Amino acid sequence: MVRRALPERTCVGCRRRAPASELLRIVAVGDEAGYSLRPDPARRMPGRGANMHPDPACFALAVRRRAFGRALRITGVLDHGELAEHIDAPTTTSGQPDRTRVASKVGRPT
Repeated sequence: MVRRALPERTCVGCRRRAPASELLRIVAVGDEAGYSLRPDPARRMPGRGANMHPDPACFALAVRRRAFGRALRITGVLDHGELAEHIDAPTTTSGQPDRTRVASKVGRPT
């Protein structure tokens, strides 16, 4: 039986190496207002990507160090609002936001 090595990537937040399957891929999507960071959990969006643990601590480190711009080779201010929402959302074991918990909160009267 031949064992294949798993591809490894470096987290832009904590700078630790981990298997690519454990990291969240992030891409920059350009529009007229500039660039915004978008999560790419399926790893299918085109363009250069940065990898990060789906952890708020790694996200905070990456923002503080301005690591996204360097990793994605983009100058200027990056909007990371959508990425912050994705990181802060409750997740399942697959790294995807838990839609059932979000849906149950929407239907609940306040």
